[in-house]
Amino acid sequence: MSAEILCVGTELLLGDIVNTNAQYISKKLAHLGIDLYYHTVVGDNADRLSQALEVALSRSNLVIMTGGLGPTKDDMTKEITARYFGRKLQFDQTTYEHVKERLESYGIFQMTDGQKKQAMVPEDSVIIQNPEGLAPGIIMVKDGKAVVMLPGPPKEMKVLLEKACDMFLNKLSNQVLVSINIKCKGPDEMPLKEIGEGPIADQLGDILDNENPTVATYAKEDGVLIRVTASGKDREDALIIMKPVVTKIAEILGNKIAWVKEDK
Repeated sequence: MSAEILCVGTELLLGDIVNTNAQYISKKLAHLGIDLYYHTVVGDNADRLSQALEVALSRSNLVIMTGGLGPTKDDMTKEITARYFGRKLQFDQTTYEHVKERLESYGIFQMTDGQKKQAMVPEDSVIIQNPEGLAPGIIMVKDGKAVVMLPGPPKEMKVLLEKACDMFLNKLSNQVLVSINIKCKGPDEMPLKEIGEGPIADQLGDILDNENPTVATYAKEDGVLIRVTASGKDREDALIIMKPVVTKIAEILGNKIAWVKEDK
């Protein structure tokens, strides 16, 4: 299973907001053991969104989309996705009642056409009602390709992503990925050149060629981070697989290690 995250919103391209959704979803997919290969951001433009979705589904089995599910004319995520799958939008009474109740809880008793639009969903799709907002999440599957559409507001996205995991995503992989972070900083009297990424990588040698677990180094302002990531049938299995490598790294680097933590 290979995945791509496709975030929709011109405000992302303009730098008006930081794309924290992509980071959050990336971590979730990693913990699920789903291989994520691409991040894409596209503005609120029908042609470009359609092209981006087509490219994403041409190279990935799973696309997680965020944004573009709201009530305005430039919210086109479900329309474009439904068209790609050859499906029509249809009225969903359950979603309509949810939107109506949420609006009434805000003191709004007259729906706009845009708000009613949020009750229009693609036929033959799985609907995830939104306890934190109006727009539902939507799951569509066809011919081995799947799209999960989530609202853009992070609070709503996180809740619906968890629901999507329970309803669908957890079934897509028979493995999990677990990472251990090792921070190399060394004692205060140790020269910085001895804890740079290059020297650390040289000392680790062939360990960096490992396949399971994988080992990678990252330069940080205050030292070097080493990430050891193992694939296993569950968390305990992954930890057992990586233990010999983590132990070997500790033996090689000794007092250059500041701390070791599991990446949650």
